[in-house]
Amino acid sequence: MMFVALLSLLIWIYLVLAHGRFWSSKPELLPAAPSELPDVDIVIPARDEAETIEPVIASLLAQDYKGRFRVFLVDDNSTDGTATKAGTAPNLTVITGQPKPEGWSGKLWALSQGIAASNAPVLLFADADIVHDPRHLSALVAKLQQPLDMVSEMVRLNSVSLAEHALVPAFVYFFQMLYPFARVNDPRSAVAAAAGGTVLIRRTALERIGGIAAIRNALIDDVTLAKAVKGSAGEAGAGIYLGHSGLATSIRPYPHWRDLWQMIARTAFTQLRYSALLLLLTLVGLALVWLVPVGTMLFDRGLAQAAGLAAFLLAGLSYLPTLTRYRQSPLWALALPVIALFYMAATLGSALNYWLGRGARWKNRAYGS
Repeated sequence: MMFVALLSLLIWIYLVLAHGRFWSSKPELLPAAPSELPDVDIVIPARDEAETIEPVIASLLAQDYKGRFRVFLVDDNSTDGTATKAGTAPNLTVITGQPKPEGWSGKLWALSQGIAASNAPVLLFADADIVHDPRHLSALVAKLQQPLDMVSEMVRLNSVSLAEHALVPAFVYFFQMLYPFARVNDPRSAVAAAAGGTVLIRRTALERIGGIAAIRNALIDDVTLAKAVKGSAGEAGAGIYLGHSGLATSIRPYPHWRDLWQMIARTAFTQLRYSALLLLLTLVGLALVWLVPVGTMLFDRGLAQAAGLAAFLLAGLSYLPTLTRYRQSPLWALALPVIALFYMAATLGSALNYWLGRGARWKNRAYGS
């Protein structure tokens, strides 16, 4: 076990010192006033979101942005009265979604209908469970003027139940590890990602990649969009930005462990391109990073035990900034190996669902349909 323990420690030294400072839980987009005021069209795809849509739309209509903005709610064949709950306003348009053509994911087809109805040079794509501080749109537009092609944020996720306390900060932490924000924001780096809850994009950038139709069947649409936009920019491109948000919050609850299991399993195997080999390599890699340190720390002796302890401490310390962001006890860092094991099991469950033909479901239909 000596070699394995030392390898795990070397991986953690690399992650902490040379992996884009993923652990820092930064940057965060702060309130700001834009120097220019382009028209902005906000597109919200919604399917069976009656429980959340009213405060979401109200928060968007209450934006303090001094320019012209409109909200387009695309009701994607809801059965719970989502459109009625949204209310009415002069700058709110409710679009009844049309039947989805073959080859489109449900969310992207809904987005495409909102985009087609809009004409502003700047578009904001936002989820139907995100409430926005009145200063949010102004801050997003100000950031876009750096200039950038696209601005995206990891909004603050709901964290109230015990399951959420255990797993939601870890979800954000693992996302940062997979896509270090500093590298996403570096135009010299090939790393690209976005968080779909809030995406502000120039229409010219969207048209440059062939419109939303270019990614029509993507199930992890936010990351796919970011890769397309960053990859199409060229050497003189304006770049993309991904950060944390203190001005937008998800109100979608995940009160039970099974809710978060389903959330993880819905796209985990998709991330691995449905590859059994990538699944095996991922599980082995995760075991090396998360399980080997605690195992050697508890059950080995000598140098292997010391290496395991050092790796365990580095992992725990790297988690503290995310726990601080979510106002959680630092003691949750001690549970990271167990939390990682839950994510590993959900990833394996995602693969089993795919192989058994069960697939993932979202809002009473097959995910992506």
